[in-house]
Amino acid sequence: QVQLVESGGGLVQPGGSLRLSCVASTNAFSILPMGWYRQAPGKQRELVADLTSSGSTNYADSVKGRFTISRDNAKKTVYLQMNSLKPEDTADYYCMMRGSRIYWGQGTQVTVSS
Repeated sequence: QVQLVESGGGLVQPGGSLRLSCVASTNAFSILPMGWYRQAPGKQRELVADLTSSGSTNYADSVKGRFTISRDNAKKTVYLQMNSLKPEDTADYYCMMRGSRIYWGQGTQVTVSS
């Protein structure tokens, strides 16, 4: 059973930074597309950023220029570097892997507040 384990969430002031990490348990990690999604209270889950095995990236307009997705295949880890955080970035953040099906992590909470 494939598992995705996220970490790195927390409380940060507006303008601050956080780096989320997601470790995958599959040896096929390097060939699989990965992504980060988020879900704010009362809202639908939305794409934040995704990353193909070849390194192509895609970002939601709301995070372009502030967030960066990257991967370390040797560590089977995908990262989301979040800079210039805003209160509207507050949400539960989920790691996603597109394998034989879609796999999700358990989520990590990010709160941006002064």
